[in-house]
Amino acid sequence: MALIVIAEDEFLIADVLSIMLEDAGHQVEAAPHGVAALELVREKRPDLVITDFMMPLMTGLELAQALRDDGELSSIPIILVSGAQASIGRSHPDMFDAVLDKPYDETRLLNAVEVALAGQQ
Repeated sequence: MALIVIAEDEFLIADVLSIMLEDAGHQVEAAPHGVAALELVREKRPDLVITDFMMPLMTGLELAQALRDDGELSSIPIILVSGAQASIGRSHPDMFDAVLDKPYDETRLLNAVEVALAGQQ
């Protein structure tokens, strides 16, 4: 079981994603924006971060940059799930371990999670 932090400002999407990941056996902590997610990551030291791109206070790209710039957090894998901004995420392969377009297929997302977590071992 892995601890996964989700950064997603649309609470219904966050709830669906949380349920999906919990059903797959993971523990999930959700944050409504990047600033709250960064605080959670610093506090909980998760195994994985899944972030939206467009959020208030801090975008997913800004969150990824903050994590990559922190020596203690830089190795945590990050998956970006985004609608219109997925191409921006793909142009930053040093920031994200995977980039998925919304709406994402549940199987594809869970596979990306497992691949990212396997890279941590």
